[in-house]
Amino acid sequence: MAAGALAPRRLLLDRHGSPAAALAAGPRAWRDAGLDAGQRALLHAPDAATLAHALDWLSQPGHHLLGWHEPDYPALLRRCSSPPVALFVDGDPTALWRPLVAIVGSRAATVTGRDHAAYFSRALVGAGLAVASGLASGIDAAAHEAALAHNDGCTVAVVGTGPDLTYPAHNRPLHRRIAGQGAVVSEFLPGTLARTSHFPSRNRILAALSLATLVVEAGEKSGALITARQAADCGREVFALPGSIRHPLARGCHQLIREGAGLVEEPADVIQALVGPARDLGHLLRARLHETESQHVPGSATPPSQLSPDYQCLWLALGPDPTPMDCLVDRTGLTVASLSSMLLGMELDGWISVEHGRYSRRS
Repeated sequence: MAAGALAPRRLLLDRHGSPAAALAAGPRAWRDAGLDAGQRALLHAPDAATLAHALDWLSQPGHHLLGWHEPDYPALLRRCSSPPVALFVDGDPTALWRPLVAIVGSRAATVTGRDHAAYFSRALVGAGLAVASGLASGIDAAAHEAALAHNDGCTVAVVGTGPDLTYPAHNRPLHRRIAGQGAVVSEFLPGTLARTSHFPSRNRILAALSLATLVVEAGEKSGALITARQAADCGREVFALPGSIRHPLARGCHQLIREGAGLVEEPADVIQALVGPARDLGHLLRARLHETESQHVPGSATPPSQLSPDYQCLWLALGPDPTPMDCLVDRTGLTVASLSSMLLGMELDGWISVEHGRYSRRS
């Protein structure tokens, strides 16, 4: 499922509407869609062992396949220049619709770099966002771990192997925890081993799924710079942390800043910049669910007394003073995931204000 071969497959799906119909269309339709001889041969006679392994993996609880033709395919990913034809998901597929921020950087990160990644990850999750990264050592692992440590924190790992494998192998326990509290995502078939060529492909998915990419530590030739530039190509926000002029792992960040990335020193710098993109994602989610404002979220003509019990509980938990997400979780007993969706709808309808990740009723 390499990036360069996806366009013909998407074209085939678009023309025929479903994988079954595309498969039934036959060799001539496959050729007309642009599939090469090798691809047509695999459609005609797929490798039996590979197919059996994939079907066995998909038969297990918590394992999913999201195809290009399905409404649950992530909207942000669909908008990038080379979206995969399908995603294997170990965990919760709805995590891919969360407002994600990719935190990336060096595998050989310093202690300070890992601390910075954890600090930003905790703050972003506390503000109702979710954190994405690549399940690598260093910055990636620190960002995932910090998100998982937060109450109801959500994190997504995009990997360069099949969804059943972990690279590096010592992150296997982390893989399992992410699948239980978020999602591990791959465009590669189960059983696919790590290869150097897979990681730039992995990075494009990570960048496209996220509202923004934050680079914490990176050398001048770091893969994190590839992710950042792919994020910019997708029209996403890119941020970088500055560092010492003598630190080699600051040079990549400084290069990004010279190229136009936002220089950030505090999580609030990221959170404030994402109010608009998060609102746009909320509109996309509403469209997917075919919801109207009057049906599920408070509207300008809907008094609080007529809201659903959960919305009434949240309304009572809010006041004129800005309240952080942690307090709202404690006051309502609702999860961060539920509150994030509800608060976004209430903000869009003008019921609440959001400043620096804190929520209050509008006067």
